[in-house]
Amino acid sequence: MADLLPQELRILVAVAETGGFTAAAARLGIGQSAVSHSVRGSERKVGAVLFERGRAGASPTPAGERVVALGRRILRMYEVLGAEARAAGRAGPDRDEPAGTLRIAAFRSAALHLLPPALERLTIRHPGIRPEVRVVRELGAGTAGEVAAGRADLGIATLNPEDPVPPGLLTGVLAHEAYALVHPVGHPDPRALSLLDWDENCGSRTRDWWRAQDWIPSATVKAQDDAMVLTMVGRGLGMAILPELSLREATDAVQIVALGPEGPVRQVGYVTTPESASTLAVRALIRELRARKG
Repeated sequence: MADLLPQELRILVAVAETGGFTAAAARLGIGQSAVSHSVRGSERKVGAVLFERGRAGASPTPAGERVVALGRRILRMYEVLGAEARAAGRAGPDRDEPAGTLRIAAFRSAALHLLPPALERLTIRHPGIRPEVRVVRELGAGTAGEVAAGRADLGIATLNPEDPVPPGLLTGVLAHEAYALVHPVGHPDPRALSLLDWDENCGSRTRDWWRAQDWIPSATVKAQDDAMVLTMVGRGLGMAILPELSLREATDAVQIVALGPEGPVRQVGYVTTPESASTLAVRALIRELRARKG
């Protein structure tokens, strides 16, 4: 099979992200016929149809989704290549000094509480690094999916053995978070309250623990995120079971009760690709995440 060239990869990514050949051509500043010709050539090279064409535009086939994801990752390494080479070519104390954009995906409470101190230390030690953080809900593919798709160099994710990350990614555990019961302060019988929950309160292990507790009501009230859950608990609208990162935003309106050694625990860690794991910037960020304080 002939190799796909960088420009061919850029065209495939543009078609997938814009949803059509015409829109991709406008983004790239080339003709629509050039996009069509390139996509057909790429499909011949890989031996698979990469896009379903229709009046509504073009959408990736399963083969196309895989090629586009790997294409993003390959193009990202082209971007990183120059920065890595320049760092290796410098002499003296600046040798191997990381620089350039570092793309990070994180779920909300990690972006608020886990990342900032690590990024503060990172940018002080390596002022040439420019972090870009996107908050991604831990639903479906979540932050690990952003890394697998080539949209992030590193993701902060919840790691569950029962729900493994996409194959081929590298992970590392950063913290084990215990869950706690949260209820309105001073409530005489918090277990009689409705259970407040949110979609990202994840992990089949946690769900199994919940199902085994006969004191937790089966009917739940859903909120958009953990901050909304805390606010609703503080207003006396129910009780909740939340992990430690979420509880850092707790106010005096709520009371936190430990669930003991048998209570659920979630793992929070990083996810990256093998190629990104070897880059100076990602290695530097992992060091700072592991060295976090508090």
